[in-house]
Amino acid sequence: MSVLTRDEAQTRAELLDVHRYTIELDLTTGDETFDSRTLIRFSARTDGDTFVEVRPDELRSVTLDGHPLDPEALDGNRLPLKNLTAGEHELRVHAGMRYSRTGEGMHRFTDPTDGETYVYTQLFLDDVQRVFAAFDQPDLKAVFELSVQAPEGWTVLANGITEKTGGVWKAAPTPLISTYLVAVAAGRWHSVRTEHGGLPFGLHCRRSLAPHLDADADELFDVTRACYDRYHEKFDEPYPFDSYDQAFVPEFNAGAMENPGLVTFRDEFVYRSAVTDTERQTRAMVIAHEMAHMWFGDLVTLKWWDDIWLNESFAEYMGYQTLTEATRFTDTWTDFGVARKSWGYDADQRPSTHPVAPEAVDDTASALLNFDGISYAKGASALRQLVAWLGEKDFLAGINTHFARHRFANATLGDFIDSLAGATERDVHAWADAWLRTTGVDTLTPRIAPGENGTCALTVDHAGSRPHHIAVGLYDRDLGDDGGHLALRERLQLDLPRGDAHPLGKRPALLLLNDGDLTYAKVRFDPESFETIRKELSGLPEPLTRAVVWNALRDAVRDGELAPAAYLETARAHLPLETDLAVVQGVLAFASTYITDHYLTPEERPAALATLSDLCRDLIRRTEDGDNPGLRLIAVRHRIDVAAHPDTIAAWLADGTVPGGPELDPELRWRVLARLAVLGATDEAAIAAELERDPSATGQEGAAHCRAALPDPEAKARAWQAMFGSDDLSNYLFTATAAGFWQPEQADLVRDYVPRYYAEAVAVAERRGPAIATAVGRSAFPAHAVDAEHLRLGEESLRDAEPIPALHRKLVDQLDDLARALRVRQGPRS
Repeated sequence: MSVLTRDEAQTRAELLDVHRYTIELDLTTGDETFDSRTLIRFSARTDGDTFVEVRPDELRSVTLDGHPLDPEALDGNRLPLKNLTAGEHELRVHAGMRYSRTGEGMHRFTDPTDGETYVYTQLFLDDVQRVFAAFDQPDLKAVFELSVQAPEGWTVLANGITEKTGGVWKAAPTPLISTYLVAVAAGRWHSVRTEHGGLPFGLHCRRSLAPHLDADADELFDVTRACYDRYHEKFDEPYPFDSYDQAFVPEFNAGAMENPGLVTFRDEFVYRSAVTDTERQTRAMVIAHEMAHMWFGDLVTLKWWDDIWLNESFAEYMGYQTLTEATRFTDTWTDFGVARKSWGYDADQRPSTHPVAPEAVDDTASALLNFDGISYAKGASALRQLVAWLGEKDFLAGINTHFARHRFANATLGDFIDSLAGATERDVHAWADAWLRTTGVDTLTPRIAPGENGTCALTVDHAGSRPHHIAVGLYDRDLGDDGGHLALRERLQLDLPRGDAHPLGKRPALLLLNDGDLTYAKVRFDPESFETIRKELSGLPEPLTRAVVWNALRDAVRDGELAPAAYLETARAHLPLETDLAVVQGVLAFASTYITDHYLTPEERPAALATLSDLCRDLIRRTEDGDNPGLRLIAVRHRIDVAAHPDTIAAWLADGTVPGGPELDPELRWRVLARLAVLGATDEAAIAAELERDPSATGQEGAAHCRAALPDPEAKARAWQAMFGSDDLSNYLFTATAAGFWQPEQADLVRDYVPRYYAEAVAVAERRGPAIATAVGRSAFPAHAVDAEHLRLGEESLRDAEPIPALHRKLVDQLDDLARALRVRQGPRS
């Protein structure tokens, strides 16, 4: 398949205006393929040649202005259109298209619970051509008119309101939108509907999840309505489409997709097991994020994929900020600091880093690689810093100018900055150059110099080039009766770089740079502040402040400046006193994954697991009164994951409950069984029995995970064959199998598979495409094998092989993380 280059897109956009697509899909032709008929009305500005994209199973016929074209002229995914004359044209394409099992194009899923089948589209970034013929680039917007023949009893959802007439579902014509935003979802959906703001709102899921959607429908609609109303307070432009449906679909590769009027979400967001309030907050944030896209991304769309950050960073920032303002989830920036910023920091320190707004996105394959922590988390952090520097009033004024100028059209970074610049006297262009065109993470280090009469002054060492507007928190020890607390004396507002020293008065017990987490930078501590942190971290009054501190400790571990064991000691001392769920979850996740599995040697790992097990036990004891079920659930999950001996968790599984609660729901049961499999304390019979108990799609994934995790040579061989020897696994089953295969406890058993990985990963990625390639590089990588020989083997394989871009990017990142882990192991040990 040929990827579209920027130059080709620009040439085609200069030649063509695309007016309308009339698309007819027939989903009744069998389990493997569907029928696709497309009529494209377009005009050419001058005489010339171009092409249309389509990736058929069978190209049946093509006519241009009534004249047949040779289907054999199809070259990969490109059908040449030669000798076009200036003026109006009609192109008709009839093709048989193949359903996907990888979440790309038209994905088909049969629910093992009840046998019901569902199909839905995911057409981002260039997968529309898997469903219908198109001039597939974002700046050739058009009206889309869609009709779908579906099996009897199915409901068809689309970008506009749908109605069934004579056995065919027809969707209302869309406004001008880009090809990648067209959406269809069909099946026997369970639907919950309401109206708000004069528009129909709907929630949809597969029928087997109906009770769980019904249980949360009020919460989902409350969040949706609150965000909708708040965006109408912020934005002058009203919601630009005729309805707002949210469909929770199976085996979805992303968190969600911002299709106008029909947002698709991974259906793990329909919770069938217990979750924490932070997880509910995350779901609400995704709702807010996708709704922001209706304006930024759908109404105003990027011209080319180098500006994808504008879509994602804006929606990310708006999602967190709007949720804070409009819903009960008022502490979202703490979760962002813990769960999202670390994603950006990590990505920005790898060889594959790129500017938030890159200038060298030459083709669609390169563009797909930029959906990472930089485009989301770093970009959102940059916008948050911009708002802190610019002021929200001027920021929103610029945004509304941008919407008014480019509604239902396309815009660039330059257009966006010009809109902002018109709303302020500040030099937004210089800010953009410093923040959006550079790579890497600045590091801020405080220097405190003593002055007269017990006073001191602050200077900040600034490793990096970006300007920063930050708050500096000065904390003193609380001398009240109960003690044990740190009280905020003052938050200074500083603009960096700053050459002179800032007077502080008496020396604080703790000085914290970037208190409030308004900028994107690593921060360090002066020696006295670090001692305060080590002893009194849990005494800080605000969760966002504690999140900034924990991130700083995390960064210090990754940079080899703080021993992993010291991080664990700090967690052991202070996490049992932590009240914020996002902080607890973030610290435990880093400790139980990066530290125990990568940064500590195999000899050090058992002691670390024991420390974490004791920590989780303390959290479980602390929550025995039932006052904090979310905290207890987090502790139980991690206690399962770090279990070094099977007895306790096996007893939980046998009893169906943790003493004092919670009862083991399906998620916890599979979690326990997976850990027992790793420890060699269960077998195929137990896995089969659990699958009979829970035959759902999630149960199928749980069983695949457990079977791959069994410490048995035959089980490993079967799992390897399923992943790399056949192409039968769906995207989710592939990921579940991969997650079970490599285990630190089984390093000797799987040692011979490590050198096999690279060649076979390249081959399966080439066969199955970007979605599986990403899973191969992320979930199937032997990350447990932290040794110099693996690093040498990986780097040598990467030099010799030619993996497709999606896999190449993942391997570069994984090998860099491997090299970092080796450096951390050589760093300070105490």
